[in-house]
Amino acid sequence: MQNSNNRNEEDLRVYQIIDANLDRAREGLRVLEDWARFGFGKNDFVAKIKNYRQILGKNHLGIYKQSRNQIEDQCKGLTHQEQSNRKTPEQIISSNAGRVQEALRVIEEFSRLHNQELSKIASEIRYEIYTLEIDLLNLSNSNGLEEILKENDLYIITDPKENLLEIIEDILIAGVKIIQHRFKTGTDKDNLEEAIHIKNLCKRYNSLFIINDRIDIALASNADGIHLGQDDIDLKTARKLLGNSKIIGISANNEIDISDALKKGCDYIGIGPVFETATKKDKKPLGIEKIKTLTKDLNIPWFAIGGVTKKNISYLKSNGFQKVALVSELMNSEDPKEDAIIILKKLSHEN
Repeated sequence: MQNSNNRNEEDLRVYQIIDANLDRAREGLRVLEDWARFGFGKNDFVAKIKNYRQILGKNHLGIYKQSRNQIEDQCKGLTHQEQSNRKTPEQIISSNAGRVQEALRVIEEFSRLHNQELSKIASEIRYEIYTLEIDLLNLSNSNGLEEILKENDLYIITDPKENLLEIIEDILIAGVKIIQHRFKTGTDKDNLEEAIHIKNLCKRYNSLFIINDRIDIALASNADGIHLGQDDIDLKTARKLLGNSKIIGISANNEIDISDALKKGCDYIGIGPVFETATKKDKKPLGIEKIKTLTKDLNIPWFAIGGVTKKNISYLKSNGFQKVALVSELMNSEDPKEDAIIILKKLSHEN
């Protein structure tokens, strides 16, 4: 039979284990919370993580804290070289999420002997952290895509061409970083196969690949996002299907549609047509002044589209238009690479 001294020492060791792992779990959660706050600015994630920390803090009983120095820890201060290899926010997210998960598992196991309520809490939070890690990593990926969107002013939309892949690679080589692919004919099988080829090209040149309208093909090709018109699937449903890691753009040409898109959380807006265009023959041009009015308070990226050519980009720039979307100008070009270079230079020129 175990004597009381041995039993007391065993309890102290268990309390030390619980104490140490409550500290680890709460520290790891704080790292995740601060990145959600300062890295992403996501209040909902901050509130969720803060709540986990508070629950664990409430259950960090005095008996656990008092056990810290009663039996010396012979392994204090041990580190591992992998700790110095974390060089990106994503690595920090994963390592700290793993730290929280492991600590909670230890708490779950050892507190089961003395504190079944804490054991249950640790188990429930641990499973939540698995999902939280993926959500934070997806947000990090989304932030990278949004940076490309913000930093680049030329957005190219495809038209069906026999040599489409060749044209796309030429303009990617020229420096274009945003490609929207749309298809009007062909089978879903052929369209998906083409989308995957274009996605691979865009990935090679670190460019965004956006699918027009078709969420199923966007998901199947692992596109970076989708562009929706006013008659397409609604933005909330698209976000639910795509998640937070993908970009969603909206076409809009009036105050109501723009306001609605902003409220529902779109990432960018295409506004037009600016001028008459063969692509949208039935659409009346909005004109420069109307678009100025519509965009004066916009705080997300927006692209002027419709009749934009290399000949009128300087005029658009002089009127404060920074970003443009083109279709025919490059899709029908005899030298899409050279024309893309010219357009990019015009867009980067300060007025």
